[in-house]
Amino acid sequence: MKKPDDLEWWQTGVVYQVYPRSFADSNGDGVGDIPGATAHLGHLRDLGVDAVWFSPFFRSPMADFGYDVADYLDIDPLFGTLADADRMTETAHMMGLKVVLDFVPNHTSDHHPWFINSRASRTASKRDWYVWRDPAPDGGPPTDWQAAFGDYPAWTFDPTTDQYYLHLFLPDQPDLDWNNPQVADAMTDVMRFWSDRGVDGFRMDVVHTVGKRLDVDTPSDLVGLPACILDHGPGVHERLRELRAATDRFGTPPVLIGETFVFERERVVEFLGLGDEIHLGFNIPAVGTPWAAENWAREITSAIDLYEPVGGWPCWVLSNHDVGRHRTRYGTEARARSAAVLLLSMWGTPFLYQGEELGIEDAVVPEERGVDPGGRDGCRAPI
Repeated sequence: MKKPDDLEWWQTGVVYQVYPRSFADSNGDGVGDIPGATAHLGHLRDLGVDAVWFSPFFRSPMADFGYDVADYLDIDPLFGTLADADRMTETAHMMGLKVVLDFVPNHTSDHHPWFINSRASRTASKRDWYVWRDPAPDGGPPTDWQAAFGDYPAWTFDPTTDQYYLHLFLPDQPDLDWNNPQVADAMTDVMRFWSDRGVDGFRMDVVHTVGKRLDVDTPSDLVGLPACILDHGPGVHERLRELRAATDRFGTPPVLIGETFVFERERVVEFLGLGDEIHLGFNIPAVGTPWAAENWAREITSAIDLYEPVGGWPCWVLSNHDVGRHRTRYGTEARARSAAVLLLSMWGTPFLYQGEELGIEDAVVPEERGVDPGGRDGCRAPI
């Protein structure tokens, strides 16, 4: 284990997640925005956190509330302007806070110019930037994979070119094909753009999907979930090594934090490589761990056993924009307080979700008022 004076900021710090839509509204339109978040950075500094991770605020038609990006290099007017984002980064740095942006590498919006080009014809210049396949012999989807958000296929037929395109999530979110070096180069350029503007790191959404196994059918025990979201192929490590090498050449290398949404701790550690892939990977299995001493003893022991021999560093999270708040899951205020102590005292880097410092529970949102395609309105409600 490294000595304290050898540690990087992302090993000694606490990261606080801001979901911009519901954090702070500066103009009274009912939606949180970048100026609103900037105005409350002092609160986060006074809490003692060291970095702020912002969920997406890029241009988007908001089918998945920002995780369907139509332009990675601009800000959606709902949240403000590029100048607002620069001001936010500058203000955070003046307060001693690092800034981490969400990076969505698996898919774009179907409104993104890349996809508009790709679907125009089979010979379009960006046709092979996305995953296109011919129909099955019966005219149906190429495989029986299901999308993550509902009971529908992970493939959508596009009559313009008589092929299906892959989308692990909404049909509005076509999947990029990272086997194409041009895709990797373009996405690296996105990261360089934001790094040059002072951003200190990237939280990479479902990062394991950049190495999909496109040659498999859904195993019977995974019906209802897309196979390649749960069973990344060996290519993912090659892609991540390339991305790490590229970002390490930036003027100030950013920290790479992966949403490694796999359910085996051993596989989370794999994404760290030999110190040449991502820096941190979310320990997703811990999110679902029941509140009992013996369960958490196993979690902590497992982390030590897995990470220490390979020189890795654990990453802990109890709540975020995708899962119910742990205050609600654990059931009592006393448990929530104990969980806060646990989260902030374990070996590794803790991530706090906005409102956790207040012990906020999930909002009760009537079904008819729900808007999120994944049913996550309760944990994303305004704080």
